[in-house]
Amino acid sequence: MKKVLLILAIVLSGNALRAQTPEKAKALLDEVYNKVKSYDNIFVDFKFDLKNTEAGINQETRGDVTLAGEKYVFNYLGSKQLFDGNKVYTIVPENEEVTIEDQSEDENAMTPSKMLTFYKEGHNYEWDILQDVQGRKIQYVKLTPIDSNTEIKSRLLGIDMGTKHIYRLIETGKNGTKTTITVNSFKTDQSLSSTLFTFDEAKYKDEGYYILRN
Repeated sequence: MKKVLLILAIVLSGNALRAQTPEKAKALLDEVYNKVKSYDNIFVDFKFDLKNTEAGINQETRGDVTLAGEKYVFNYLGSKQLFDGNKVYTIVPENEEVTIEDQSEDENAMTPSKMLTFYKEGHNYEWDILQDVQGRKIQYVKLTPIDSNTEIKSRLLGIDMGTKHIYRLIETGKNGTKTTITVNSFKTDQSLSSTLFTFDEAKYKDEGYYILRN
């Protein structure tokens, strides 16, 4: 009888712990979100890895983004994307081309302005593993999209428990593609140029760029 009661107690405590993990995970993400929102601006330098073994894809590159509210400047793969709060400007020096378009109205679209806040809505949460990365405690939260039609199977969001900043995002697609974004540098409240988020069309026209409006 004592053994039965002990086993029952272990099972019940395990179930209770699992039931608490969504709330525990959400509380941590809320803390991260509120901290992100408290900054006037954020600069992130990151490493980007894309792998799909079946398709023979293995790519690695770096990029950076400066965020201030919804505005951003995103440098990636030799191109620059700028959002001034109204229009998105994609500047490709290799082609000497600038594309001007409206911000996507798709709420599920991953834009640079959502890089540090996308987890706030649209996911179920689960407390995951804790890793030690060079003395830093990185707590992972598993995010499962509520929308079953999305191409994303799951996301693992690694939080630095010392700073409450995002350290790593591991995204697994239903097609087997795994995307990993690792933060190399995270700086806040920097002194920014007043024209950083301003697109100078005349400058690019003078340099011979083709301006395309969508």
